[in-house]
Amino acid sequence: MTAAASAPGAGRAPGRGPVQAPPAAGPEPRAEPGDEVLARAALTRVLEPGEEHGGRWLRAYGAVGLIRLLTGPEPEPGVLSGVGAERLAGYRRRAAAADPRRDLALAAETGGRFVCPGSAEWPSQLDDLGDARPVGLWVRGRPSLRAWALRSVAVVGARACTPYGAHMAQSLAGELAERGWVVVSGAAYGIDGAAHRGALAAGGATVAVLACGVDVPYPRGHAGLLGRIASQGLLLGELPPGSHPTPSRFVLRNRVIAALTRGTVVVEAAHRSGSLVTARRAQALGRITMGIPGPATSGLSAGVHELLRGEAALVTDAAEVVELVGGMGELAPERRGPVIARDLLGPDAVRVLEALPAGRPADLGELALAAGTGTDEVIGRLYELHSLGFVERQGDGWQLTSKRPRGGAYGGVPRRGGR
Repeated sequence: MTAAASAPGAGRAPGRGPVQAPPAAGPEPRAEPGDEVLARAALTRVLEPGEEHGGRWLRAYGAVGLIRLLTGPEPEPGVLSGVGAERLAGYRRRAAAADPRRDLALAAETGGRFVCPGSAEWPSQLDDLGDARPVGLWVRGRPSLRAWALRSVAVVGARACTPYGAHMAQSLAGELAERGWVVVSGAAYGIDGAAHRGALAAGGATVAVLACGVDVPYPRGHAGLLGRIASQGLLLGELPPGSHPTPSRFVLRNRVIAALTRGTVVVEAAHRSGSLVTARRAQALGRITMGIPGPATSGLSAGVHELLRGEAALVTDAAEVVELVGGMGELAPERRGPVIARDLLGPDAVRVLEALPAGRPADLGELALAAGTGTDEVIGRLYELHSLGFVERQGDGWQLTSKRPRGGAYGGVPRRGGR
């Protein structure tokens, strides 16, 4: 496997200047990739992402054995089953043309590397995909993919999103990044781009899962954004350097987003949105699926609302997302409206307060009858309410004060006798 670019500050001792290399020493030799790495890198040129018959072949013969079967003499019928003769011939032509050493060198030139199943950086949760598991991942960026994937959340949604959707995706991603979570998305226009920008703006971590080579800036309008992600986060994909996206590859990369992360949040999605493919794949894999609701009249939120009517959880901010995907005790704060003066009263005082008519004073007997208690209890509660500014005395009677405590005396409850 090719080595990634060295981390910033390499070659410096802590608190000192640059360490001088011995004059006779030459450049450090690069470790040669093993047969398994070369075979899997070659297979990314042969198999399309998510081809389950390819996964079955890998399970049966191993990567090295499969490449030998595809590049050696014509295998006996039934050895590579599941595809027709014409398609198998196409695989053999691709295998003969594959040059994994060249692909590994091209990836290294852009700071990339190839990560295989079984390697220290491989995220084992991708194994949940079974035979549809990636052959390997081409990765560009310095952080460890395995370490980042352990605490990651996918934020996906519509390409043609509304300003509301873009705002929600960007703010949600920023809040998640500030809490130490990695935001994963697909680098597309709309919600994906907003999510990446939100995480980057917060100085946080973000991963873009691509349907093309990690050296291909697609979409072109996101070339700058992809460059920022490569320098601050990670770009990854199943396709080798120089590969371009196709419609089917976009759909298939969604399974990687779903499997890689602890949960998926959908922000705006119509009924036929590809984001729903990600969410439903996440559900099938046992991951947490969440949705941010939109206006009931918005077609761009119709797919999200359909998810929320099923197994998806409704969320509105990062705290609610973390409560679902985080560890024990990472609870969202209790949500309630503002505390008003009336909330602080005891039930007996509230009963007397509600017995007071609007616009006129009432005597003790009337209040005791309306409150269903004795006059002694009424007198005690009236003096309590008077000290708090709720009522005032008018001769022998009592009435509501014209200057009620801040927040209103009734907290939205209609006054007795009011209109």
